[in-house]
Parts: sequence; C-alpha cells; structure tokens
Amino acid sequence: MSLVVVSNRVARARANEPLTGGLAAALLPVIEKSGAIWVGSSGRVRDGSHKEPFAEVEALGAGALALLDLPAAHYGGYYEGFANSALWPALHSRSDLIRVSHHDYQSYREVNAFMARALMRFRKPDTAFWIQDYHFLSLGAELRDLGVRNPIGFFLHTPWPARAIMGAVPHHRELIEAMLAYDLIGFQTDDDCENFLSYVQSELGLKIQDSVVTSRYGKSRCAVFPIGIDVEKFALQAAKASSHPDVSRLRRSLNGEQLAIGVDRLDYSKGLVNRINAFDRMLVLNPALKRTVSLLQIATPSRGTIEAYSNLKSELARLVTEVNGRHGETDWMPIRYLNRGYSQTVLAGLYRTARVGVVTPLHDGMNLVAKEYVAAQNPADPGVLVLSKFAGAANELQTALLVNPHEIDGMARAIAAAFAMPLTERRTRWEAMMRKLRAGTAQQWFTDFSEALEDARASNEKTASNCPAAAAAVTSKSWPLHLVGSRSGAGVH
Repeated sequence: MSLVVVSNRVARARANEPLTGGLAAALLPVIEKSGAIWVGSSGRVRDGSHKEPFAEVEALGAGALALLDLPAAHYGGYYEGFANSALWPALHSRSDLIRVSHHDYQSYREVNAFMARALMRFRKPDTAFWIQDYHFLSLGAELRDLGVRNPIGFFLHTPWPARAIMGAVPHHRELIEAMLAYDLIGFQTDDDCENFLSYVQSELGLKIQDSVVTSRYGKSRCAVFPIGIDVEKFALQAAKASSHPDVSRLRRSLNGEQLAIGVDRLDYSKGLVNRINAFDRMLVLNPALKRTVSLLQIATPSRGTIEAYSNLKSELARLVTEVNGRHGETDWMPIRYLNRGYSQTVLAGLYRTARVGVVTPLHDGMNLVAKEYVAAQNPADPGVLVLSKFAGAANELQTALLVNPHEIDGMARAIAAAFAMPLTERRTRWEAMMRKLRAGTAQQWFTDFSEALEDARASNEKTASNCPAAAAAVTSKSWPLHLVGSRSGAGVH
C-alpha cells in the first residue's frame, strides 16, 4: 500500500525551521522514513490565471513533499474564517469565540473540494489517503464524490468537544455527516472518541456497534491513536545542542538561577495568561525564590489577523510587564518573554537546560512539547514536568506533576515543588515517563494507524460487496474523471 498524507501545514527537513511541537513536527520524521508523499499548503495562494497549482515538489528522505498553492478567492474564508474562527475555538471548547460567516463555510468546502481534485493525480490502485486535522473534515467526502474507492483515513490532532459545544458550529450536522466518508477516524484520547460517537448517535441517529458507525458511505471505524515523537532522535539532538550559541548564551545568563520553560504557539487554548499568573503567585507565596528562579516563555506568533489572537498578544505583553515590574530588580527579571519561533535543535537544548517544563494548556489534543521536554532531559539530572491534566499527554505522562490550569494557586505550588524536588524523585518520575514515550513513538503511531486503515477499508469493501446498495451509495455521486486536473489553478467552481 502506498500512502499519501495530507495536511494544511507541512514541514521541511531544515535545521533552522521553527517547529514548536504539533502536527508538522510529528509528521516530518515519519514521512522521511516511510516513503509516503506528503501533500499540503505552500502558504501561498493563486488566482484563476494559473493552471499549475503546485509550487514545489521535493524529496523528503525516502518520501516526497508536494506543496499546493490554494485558491486565493477562498483561502481567507477557509483558513482564517471557518477553520480557525469556528472549528478551532469549538474543538477547544471555546464556542464563545466562534466568529464565522456563511461565506467562510462555503470557502472551507470549496478548498476541501479543490484539494480533492489535486489529490487525484496521486491516486493509484494501491494508494491510501491519510488526511490530517480539522482543516479537512470534509475532504474524504469530496474524494468519494470523485469516485475514489481507495482507503481514506482521518486523524484529528485537536480534542473533540462535548456534543453541545460542537452543536454551536454552523453547518455542524452536514460537516460531521461528511466525515463519515472516512474508513477510519482517529483521535488522541478515549474522551475525544467517545464525544464524537455521542454526537453521531444523538444528533445523526446512526447505528454504532463496537465504535463502528454505519452511514450512507458504509462503515467508519473510530479509534484512539495517541501520537508520539521520535524519542531517541530528540534525546540525541538535546544532548548535542548544549554547544549551540543560543543555548550557551542562555546558560551563561542564568547566573546560578534555576529555569522553568514554556514553549507554545500564541494561542488562547495554551493557558498562557493563567501560567504567567501562576508564576507571579508562586513568587508571592515563596518570596525566597526571587533571584533564584526565572521563567523563559517562548510564544510563537500565530494567526495574528484574528481578533482573539491579537487581543491575547496584547494581554500577555501587558501581564508580563506587570509581573516583571512587581518582582524584578535591576539585574534580575522573573520572566523572559520571547515572541518568536526557534528551531527544534535550539528548543531541544533549551528544554535540557530548564529544571522545570511548564505545559499547562486549558485543553489540548496531545501536546508534543510535553513529550519533547521529557525526551530532552539529562538522564543523570532530569528536570520536572508540570503538566495540565487537560492535555492528552496527561493520559500517558502520569508521573508528571499534574495540575488544573484554572487553579492558579495549585499551579503555583506545583511549580515551586518542581524546583525543590530532590534528584532521586526526579529520576524516578522521569524514567517512568520515558518508558511511556518509548512505547508510543511517532513511528509506532504511524504504523498502527496505517495498518488499521488497511484493515478498516478491507472490512468496508467486504460489507459493500455483500450489499450492492451500499456499494452504489459510495459511488452514486462520482464526478466524471475528465474534470480531474482541468482548470487546476483556476480555483473551485
């Protein structure tokens, strides 16, 4: 089986490419090893005068990377609109932040249809398509409408919220019905999977047996596949990164202080305001820690044109200034706040330098920064992970100091306890987490999903062959194949 992986964001194998956890960082090493073709947005758009949508095709280890220029007429409504102003807030249980128009939804569907047509050039009899994340919930249905009978799987990197939250998304019923075109739908945690099945059963009234949904497309298996990282590679990278100039300068500047580190995209789901408030509260409760500890918070800019993100950026800058003004001295500041991205090499070295990793999202599908921090530690003198219990990683990294990010005093006490933790306990906790990481690597995640997708489609085909009506339902809306590739740069019509 050859594999085509599709995501909005992609990554290149470049030493200085900023990759702060997340989908792109997770996929890059497994694509390099697997030989898969990775298709995604180039980050550029084109109008209807261009016939060839791909800006670049390049080798990526044993695989390949194909970058697609998306249609200019629909990109804004698709990306900043429906994907990140409707789906993202809902998926992170922030329905109060949904801001979307009917045009945004239409653009979202148009870009999904555009991507489906572009993918047809990669289809071979043994091709399987693996679609990543919330940008392409309806892509499987668009491929089925083009007559694709190949295996198509989907993996959601974010959480899936409670049924009532998802019901706040415009066109939610139509969108989730379209998701059932996938043979396999993967989630990060059991809670996410159960929330999805609860919606399907209650809102769509469809039959579910053993986490398999039966719809007009056939059968869709829903299952949990916790995503991992390349543990040994990241650990080696961290050990080597100590000599990197950025890491060396940081170490010299500490003057004996112990460091806590937070690394996140600048996003309201990451709990950054609560984290800064907790560090502030820790210094109030433990004044002896002043001048002995500091927090390095890296917040990579994200979606700055969306109001909720620009408001957060302003609020964080104000809050950091207030905390530093309240506790800082002429030669010491409690919080170092950097609003930029760093390469994974630099981040690995920074993680290894920090005695405490603070990963406290309000809601997160997995959070690979937590896993990267653990993998980066020096086995002889490891740091301590303070982790939100609302991150998917908390299901695996149970010997971290688990906290409720809404409880500021509790977080403050946990961070102080992490700084004070003796070496024996730090080693015991770290070794238990490393065992978990090694049992669930990125490669294992990739292999498990790929094999499950092949099995799910085989089962679906068997059912369809025994029921001609089901087979007809899958292909009844197929588009004529002579349209594939025609007007390929002309947007979606």
